[in-house]
Amino acid sequence: MRGEVVVRVGAKVLAPFIITFGLCVHFHGDYSPGGGFQAGVILAAAIALLALVYGLEAVQKVVTPRFVRACAALGVIIFAGVGVVTMVLGHNYLGYDALAEGHAGQHYGILGVELGVLVTVFGVMVTVFYLFAGRRGRTQ
Repeated sequence: MRGEVVVRVGAKVLAPFIITFGLCVHFHGDYSPGGGFQAGVILAAAIALLALVYGLEAVQKVVTPRFVRACAALGVIIFAGVGVVTMVLGHNYLGYDALAEGHAGQHYGILGVELGVLVTVFGVMVTVFYLFAGRRGRTQ
């Protein structure tokens, strides 16, 4: 498919919209269906689309395997960090009321936790895609 102009242009046009939709799903996740997991999968799907159209090597130059593995670890740190911050502020682990007064603390806490989930899921899903796509028909 790398020679098909329509497919290449279509993927290049669609990718920013897919990424924007993923971020929209993330930021509306505490008010409506969606959240970090769904957003992470949508963002990973944008990377998979580009890799299928432009080739795995071309995409890995921009979104390196090292970066996506770091995302997987960083997301866990973000998730756990929100809980540690609430404990340092004198509340229970993930006691969001420590972050701000009223419902604002709940909102900030959920957004932080969901951000950690998004980054972790994105990193893991792209890593799995890279591993499978990089096999090139090799069998064991």
